[in-house]
This record gives sequence, C-alpha cells and structure tokens, in this order.
Amino acid sequence: MQASLSMAPVNIFKQGADEEKAETARMSSFIGAIAIGDLVKSTLGPKGMDKILLGGGREGSVTVTNDGATILKAIGVDNPAAKVLVDMSKVQDDEVGDGTTSVTVLAAELLREAELLIAKKIHPQIIISGWRKATQAAREALKEAAVDHGNDIVKFEEDLLNIARTTLSSKLLTHHKDHFSKLAVEAVLRLKGSGNLEAIHVIKKLGSSLTDSYLDEGFLLDKKIGVNQPKRLENVKILIANTGMDTDKIKIFGSRVRVDSTAKVAEIELAEKEKMKEKVERILKHGINCFINRQLIYNYPEQLFAAAGVMAIEHADFVGVERLALVTGGEITSTFDHPELVKLGHCKLIEEVMIGEDTLIHFSGVEMGEACTIVLRGATQQILDEAERSLHDALCVLAQTIKETRTVYGGGCSEMLMAKAALAMLPTIIADNAGYDSADLVAQLRAAHMEDKVTSGLNMIQGTIGNMAELGITESFQVKRQVLLSAAEAAEMILRVDNIIKAAPRKRVPDHHPC
Repeated sequence: MQASLSMAPVNIFKQGADEEKAETARMSSFIGAIAIGDLVKSTLGPKGMDKILLGGGREGSVTVTNDGATILKAIGVDNPAAKVLVDMSKVQDDEVGDGTTSVTVLAAELLREAELLIAKKIHPQIIISGWRKATQAAREALKEAAVDHGNDIVKFEEDLLNIARTTLSSKLLTHHKDHFSKLAVEAVLRLKGSGNLEAIHVIKKLGSSLTDSYLDEGFLLDKKIGVNQPKRLENVKILIANTGMDTDKIKIFGSRVRVDSTAKVAEIELAEKEKMKEKVERILKHGINCFINRQLIYNYPEQLFAAAGVMAIEHADFVGVERLALVTGGEITSTFDHPELVKLGHCKLIEEVMIGEDTLIHFSGVEMGEACTIVLRGATQQILDEAERSLHDALCVLAQTIKETRTVYGGGCSEMLMAKAALAMLPTIIADNAGYDSADLVAQLRAAHMEDKVTSGLNMIQGTIGNMAELGITESFQVKRQVLLSAAEAAEMILRVDNIIKAAPRKRVPDHHPC
C-alpha cells in the first residue's frame, strides 16, 4: 500500500500552474527559438526582403522595415526561448547598433544543430563544452583576420566609408548608400572620437527625395519663435528651463472663492499677473537674450519677453531640451532666485530657416563644436522612419569602429574563416535571399578559402565569389565579435533548460463598485 502511494504523482504547484519536463521542455525551447530565427532570416543580406508591421491600436500604425531588432520588438511572443532571442537582439542593437538579424539567425542555427545532436543521444553539457571550444577558436580566427588601419588616417577613413556602405547595403538606403555613408562618416568624425551620438540630431521632414537629405553644421529645433520677438540673434546667451509659464495660479484643489463683485475677480487676476511679472523679471536678471522653455509660455509672459527684446521659444520637447542643453553647454533650470548658480548656454547665431514648407530654428556656432543635425527628406513617413533606423545603425557601427579600429571583411568571408557549421549557414542564407544557388556558391567559397584566398566572399551583385578587399565590403570587428559571443551565450542558455514552469494566471476579481 505504501509503495503504491509513493509512486503516485504529487502536484506541488498551485492550481492553474503548468510544467513542461525534459524532452518536452527542450523541444518547446528549440521550436520557439528556431521559429524566431526563421521569421527574420529572409531579411538578411543585401537582397533581404522587408516586413510590414501593423500596429494593434485604433490608428493601426504601419511600419515597413528589415531591421531585426525593430521586427522582434514589435511582435509579442509567448515562448520563453523566443523571448530570450528577442532580448538578445535588443542588447545587440543597444551595444553595437547592427547585426541584430545575424545574431538571432546564428543562435537559431546553433540550436538547429543541437537538436540533431540531442536526437543522437548526446548530452547537452557535452554539446555546450564543444560550443565553447568552437567559439574560442572562432574568436582567434576572427582576431587573425582583422585588419587595423587606426594609425593611417586616409586608409581608416576609407574603411569607415566601406563599413557604412556595407551596413547600408542591406537597408532601404542601399540605392543611395554612397550619399548616406558620406553623411554618416562626416557626422561621426565631427565627434572627434568621443562617440557621443547625442550630439548628432536627426530630423525627418516629409517632401522631396532621400537624395536631398543633408548634414547641417549646427543644431536645428523644430519649433517656432514667439510673436513680436527678434527672429535673429547674434552672440546669444540662452537660459534653458523647465518651468510653468502659464499665469501662476495658486493651485488649491477643491477650494471655492466667493466674491461679491466682478471687481474682486479682476483683483485676483491682477495678483496672478503681478506674480508672473515678478517671475519674468527674475528670469531677465540672468542677463540672457534667449529663453527656451520645456513647457508652454502663455501670452502675457511672451509679451513681457518681447518688450525686453528676448527671444522666447516654448514647448521644446524634453529630448530636444536635453540635447540643446548638451550642445550649447547649458543646464536645465527650474528656479531663478540665484542667477550666479545657473549655467547658461551659448551660441554665435540663432535664426529661422525654411525646410520644405516648415520653419525651424537654427543654432550655429554652438559651444559643443561637434554637434550637427542630419536632415532626412522622403516621400512618406514610413520611408523616413526606415531611413532613420538605417542611418542610426550606420552611425552606431561607425562610433564603435572609431573606438575599436579593427575591421574584417564581409560577404560571408569572416564566417568561412571562423567556419562552424552554424556560421557557414549565414552565407548560405544571404545567397538564398538573393535567389542564387546557395549550395554551389558556398561550395565555391569554401574551396576558395581552402586555397588560402582568405579575402574571398559572396558578391551578391554578380552572384559570384569575389575579392572582398577589392569590392570594399568591410565590416566592424566589434560587431562581428559581439554577434558571435551573444549568439553562442544565448544558444547555450536555451540548451541548458530541462524544465519550463509557468506560474498560475492571476484570477480576475469581479469589480463590485463600478464607476
């Protein structure tokens, strides 16, 4: 009797909780991760395709993209292993800005290989130890293949242009990659090695075509100058604030004020006006000729600023204000009692400029000399959004390359040098996406590498094997290394799983007090 009791299954979880064990858990993880890899696989390479993402809100926003991180952010996944890959692509995007699709596809391919080995009854820990050795060997091969032109300015600039072209060749901007790679390299070189991409402001304006996009040396703010105020100022002292400039009401909620005549109401209004006038006078004591506020500036204070000959700019969004404080060398202020403690921003000239049909405010000769603005033009909002994502990837990769000056050759060349079964799948997928015979091309590529033609890679324009050094298909060493390490770590983490335990869903409590 006791023996039969001990064999009976005991449920230790709450009602509604779920558990997947051993092979079931592993298969669930593999299927989820491989499905995510297959989802973004078709976007890989210069001939990769785009996805349309439809938002679920009332507006039903439409996003057209082939950026792996954007696609994975937008989809809601329920599988835990799939979530690991989605998070990994976000980290790749934050860390180096590019390679989000490659890292997801590589992790999925590693797990596809692992699935076959597990089916042959090989223990997961043995597979993981093999992966670790292979990752180390691949890192060594990548280090040996890396080229460093950090000490030669002319060659390094050429490397940067090649990296920008290679990054943009798989994006929407591929047909204008020469134009945009020059813009990106020029903007990043202005940073003088600081890598602070906050100093590069990207503004999107509908109209014209992508080729009319340009780099402006200075800072553009998409706002308007107040009424009857100077439209052009030289040698500007700027106070950047985040303060309420509506009539300063005494906000006592739930209170009532009883008056016996309209004259009393007028007195209250006059007291409010006097309070606002005092605030404006305190601001003017800072010796400024330009006031930029995060919040609205109402008519009365605007009139006072105009009378004092001060330019007032209202409702500059928070990102705009923070970036403006950074590039002009000022600080955002909320109180104005101690002018000596406030750090003002400076610039040589503020004026209004027209872009298309819109008026913007242009700050030139700012304190932070490396600050610049890239103005993107395009026919539709979707094109502008995708152009911004593509340019962001290129800028991130270039900023990383300036810190880590080593480069490697693209077009599947590095993957063949690192040559793991899963890594060899990347050139295969790139060739498949272009509609070529991948088996033939990858066999030719492998043969070329066996003959010590170590710069050989896939030429996707001709559909042949080409010399990557001559074609200028170069990638950042940092991006490639990050792809390798992130994919191996994520795949290892998923392979270690032998149990998935789902918590019981929260019970809905009926609302007994509806509004």
